[in-house]
Amino acid sequence: MPLAPQAAPPSTAPLRGSRRLLTLEHFCTPYQVGDCETLAGLDYVQAGRTGGALIWPGRSPERDRPQAATLGSPQAPEIPIFARITPDVAARSLLAKRGGKWAPTDVAVTVGGERVASIWREDGGSVFLPFDPDEVRLACLSEGYQAIARRGGRDWKRVARTGYYRARGLMPRAAQIWLRRRYARIQARAAFPRWPVETGLHDFLELVFHYLQSIAGEPLPRIAPWPNGHSWALVLTHDVETATGLSAVDSVAAVERSLGLRSSWNFVPRRYHVGSEQARDMALEGFEVGVHGLYHDGRDLESISILRERLPAMRAAADRWNAVGFRAPATQRDWELMPMLGFDYDSSYPDTDPFEPQNGGCCTWLPFFNREMVELPLTMPQDHTLFVILRQKGERAWVRKAEFLRAHEGMALLDTHPDYLLDPEILGAYRGFLERFAEDDRAWKALPREVSSWWRRRAQSRLEWTQAGWTITGPAAGEARVELVPVKWGDR
Repeated sequence: MPLAPQAAPPSTAPLRGSRRLLTLEHFCTPYQVGDCETLAGLDYVQAGRTGGALIWPGRSPERDRPQAATLGSPQAPEIPIFARITPDVAARSLLAKRGGKWAPTDVAVTVGGERVASIWREDGGSVFLPFDPDEVRLACLSEGYQAIARRGGRDWKRVARTGYYRARGLMPRAAQIWLRRRYARIQARAAFPRWPVETGLHDFLELVFHYLQSIAGEPLPRIAPWPNGHSWALVLTHDVETATGLSAVDSVAAVERSLGLRSSWNFVPRRYHVGSEQARDMALEGFEVGVHGLYHDGRDLESISILRERLPAMRAAADRWNAVGFRAPATQRDWELMPMLGFDYDSSYPDTDPFEPQNGGCCTWLPFFNREMVELPLTMPQDHTLFVILRQKGERAWVRKAEFLRAHEGMALLDTHPDYLLDPEILGAYRGFLERFAEDDRAWKALPREVSSWWRRRAQSRLEWTQAGWTITGPAAGEARVELVPVKWGDR
C-alpha cells in the first residue's frame, strides 16, 4: 500500500550502513550495507542526502565487559542500557579521528549515579552512541541483562530453580503454592524489567529511530507491525497441564466460539493422550495445536544433553498433531537452545514476568527472531499468576495491559490454563476479558502460527520508492502498510 508522493522524493535507500544493523531492521526501514567510508574503531549508518551519520564503537574483543547503565535526558524517559560502554575519554579519541566539533549531550549513569559515558553530537548533525545499538537490543531480547547485572557471577537463581523442579514432584500441591506465594513477595521487588509493563527496549528503539531520522533530514518509512490495516494483535493460547485440564478444553473453547474467537492449545505428549484425530478436528474448527514440552517437568531445556534426548519425541508429537509451535512448561527457556527445537515459532518468553520460577522477560510486545525461529512473547499476565499466586479478582489486570498494548501497536498474547479455568470465577474473568475486545475491529485476532507466518513475510519484504510513493514489495506486499512516523522525542 503506497503513500502519496512527497514533494522531495528520497533516494531509494536513504541510509547506508557499514554493517547490518538489526535495530534498524526491526522497523523494516530500507538501507544499504557497504559502499561506506571505513574508519578504524567505528561502525555507523550514514545518510546519503545530508552526510550525517549515527556512529557507535565497532566490535572488538578488547573492549571492556558489558555493564548496566541508565540513559536519560529532559527530552526522553530513563532508558536502561546493558552493553559494553565506551567512556568519554575513549570517545573523544575515536571522534577526533573522524573530525568535526563534538559535544556531549545525554548522559549514561550507573545505578549509583556515577557518570559512565555520554551521547555526543556533532555540529553537522551526526550522533555518536557510546555503545552498539544491536548489543543493547540483544541484551534485552535474550535476557542477557541478567548476567550483566550479576557481573558474571554464578547464576544462583538457575541453581535454585533446577533444585525446585527436581523436588517439586515430592511436594504436595498446597506446599508448592505456599512457596510460590512467599517467593512472589521477593520477586515483586525486581527493578528490571518492570511489571506489568516494561517500556525500556521500545523507548530505546524509538530513540535510535529518531536519531536516524534526524541525520537523514526527513521522515523515514517503516513497515507497520500488523497486516491488513490492523493496529494491534490479540492472540489467545492455552497450556493444558494435566488430564483434568484436557477434560475442560471443550468448555473453554465454547466460550471462545460464542464470541467468534479461536485459540491455540499446547498439549504435553507424555502426560495424557491426545490423538491425531482430536488434533485434526480442532484444526478443522479453526483452532491450533502446539507442543508443551514432553513430560511437563520443567527439564526439557535444562541442558543440551536433556534436550537432545527428548527432542525426537517432541518432534514426533508435532508431526502427529501438525503442530508448528512450542511453549516450554513453566516458560523455561534458554536463548542458545531454543532454535535447536526446530519449530516454526516458540512462545516461552514473557515480555516481563517476575513471578515465574524463571523470572525476567524479553522486554518487547512484538515478535522477534532468535536466528531462524520466531519468538512470540507472552505479553499478558498468566491466569495462574494473577488468580492463584497474587490472588487477584476479575479481568481488570488483563484489560489494563491489553489497553496499553492496543495504544502501542503491540501484541496481546495471553496464556491461560484450562486446569485453572475450571474455577467459575476465573472462567468468568476470562469471558469478561474476551467480551471487552471481541468486537474491536482494530485488533488482528490471530492464531500464533498466523502471527509467525506474517512476521516472516514482513521481514522478507522491503520498501521501494516509486512514482506512487513508498511501496512494499515482497511476500507482505498485499497486506502490509507503510508508516511515516512523526518524531516524538523533540530536538535533542
